[in-house]
Amino acid sequence: MADNTISIHEVVQARYGAIARGESNSCCGTSSGSDCGGGSEVQLYDNQLLEGLPAEVTNISLGCGDPVTIAGLQSGETVLDLGSGGGIDCFMAARQVGETGYVIGVDMTPSMLEKANANKLKMNVHNVEFRRGQIEALPVQDNAVDVIMSNCVINLSPNKPAVFRESLRVLKPGGRVSISDIVTEGDFTEELRADSAKWAECVTGAIDAELYTGMMREAGFVDIQVIDKTDAEGIVERQPGMPHIYSARITGRKPS
Repeated sequence: MADNTISIHEVVQARYGAIARGESNSCCGTSSGSDCGGGSEVQLYDNQLLEGLPAEVTNISLGCGDPVTIAGLQSGETVLDLGSGGGIDCFMAARQVGETGYVIGVDMTPSMLEKANANKLKMNVHNVEFRRGQIEALPVQDNAVDVIMSNCVINLSPNKPAVFRESLRVLKPGGRVSISDIVTEGDFTEELRADSAKWAECVTGAIDAELYTGMMREAGFVDIQVIDKTDAEGIVERQPGMPHIYSARITGRKPS
């Protein structure tokens, strides 16, 4: 498992570094659409959320949904974004929590962090910070954040239980998670699971929705809900032999 974990992290980091440098296209959706599903247009965010964001931010949106809206962010809250990429969800969250709030984005890819910080300077945003780290070992202290968001990232992790344990650790009592992610109905074959390139494309790292929420429950989350689950056609490319693949919005809470 350790070697496999390292390999997957390396492949994922290489792919997203190439995307940040403009050397590759995204596998997941963009704010306006995606070519992954044969040219289908996928609207991930309400236009009001995108208003005023520069193209440098919206053009590198790699998500599969909108975790910001379902988070119900309040002024003054501290928010953590797992796998923050170019920062689009962080910048949206920063508007909603206001100057008395704070947003932390964590990403393991140096090129993405460089892109995010360049976007931060361009937008002159002061209540957002980007940190380098892995979501299985967050560079965040215990009981520090009110809300955790994540957008099409946890499926990429080779150790999802660790992600949920870490998320519970850094949340304040009563804190909540708001997740958009790729999940399945059924499972991949072992051969497909072993394809690290497909894993890095937001495909074969996805797990059954029931298993996903079960891992959250085992970590200690309560009030877990799958808000909606829609076919991921147009966000990821489904191939013969694969299970049904969905984009899901999932919420949960750390006990008070």
